[in-house]
Amino acid sequence: MKEPIVARTSAKNKRVSAAVRVKRPRRKLKDASADMPIPIPEAVLGGLDHYIGFHLRIAQDASFRAFARNTGRKDMKPGHFAALAVIDRNPGISQGALGRAIGRDKSTITPLVQFLHENGLIDRRTRTGDRRSISLLLTPAGKTVLARLVRHAREHDRKLDAIVGSGKTEFIALLKKIADQLT
Repeated sequence: MKEPIVARTSAKNKRVSAAVRVKRPRRKLKDASADMPIPIPEAVLGGLDHYIGFHLRIAQDASFRAFARNTGRKDMKPGHFAALAVIDRNPGISQGALGRAIGRDKSTITPLVQFLHENGLIDRRTRTGDRRSISLLLTPAGKTVLARLVRHAREHDRKLDAIVGSGKTEFIALLKKIADQLT
C-alpha cells in the first residue's frame, strides 16, 4: 500500500513541502493449491428477500443487462431507448417534459440528452420565442438506431411476456401503481 503524500507547513516561513512517498514491495499471496477451486458460499439475503424494492431492482438490472447484450451496443441503455422512442413520438419535446415522461429528474436527464446529442442521435434546437427552452428532435442516425432498438425491444419483451405469462396486464398495472404512489 502506498503512503499518502502529506503536506507539512513550517511554522517559521509558512512554506509547504510534500513528503516523500514511500514505496513498499507488493506481497505475493501463496496459493496452497492452485488446482483446487475455492468454494464461494451463497449470500444470505435475510430481510432483503422480503423487500419488493430489492426484487424490483434485481429484476430491472437483469432485464437491462439482457437488453444491452441483445442489442450488441453496451453504450445503449434502456433509458436511451426510452428517450429516443419518446422523442420520436413527440418531435420538439422539451428536455423537462422528456424527463417527466421517462421518469428521470434533471440531474439524470441532462447527461442522457448530452450522450444522445454527442452521438449524433438527436438535435437540440432553441425554441422560437424562448431561448432558455430546448426542443429535441431525432436525427436520421437516431431514427436508424431507434428502429434497430425497437426490434431488440420487441424480442426482449416477448421473453418477458413468456416469464410473466397471462398476468401481464395486472403486472404492468401494479408496476404503474407503485410508480404513481411513490412519486
